[in-house]
Amino acid sequence: MTATLSPTTPLTALDRCDRCGAQAYVRVSLTAGGELLFCGHHFREHEARLRPLASDVLDETAKLTEPTPIVEHEA
Repeated sequence: MTATLSPTTPLTALDRCDRCGAQAYVRVSLTAGGELLFCGHHFREHEARLRPLASDVLDETAKLTEPTPIVEHEA
């Protein structure tokens, strides 16, 4: 389990899934206190059981399908 942050604090590449260690894209703040971080795969796997226990869910899985901007450099 990780330290509790504000539900609106964005996840970063340093946030890791509590199940497998992959980059976390979902933060589940628990009603009982504390929070869990999940990759998209593990959140989908456990979502039905987590939702009733959650006070907030920050789901950033849309970042997985956002196109990466192309940055052009001048020579």
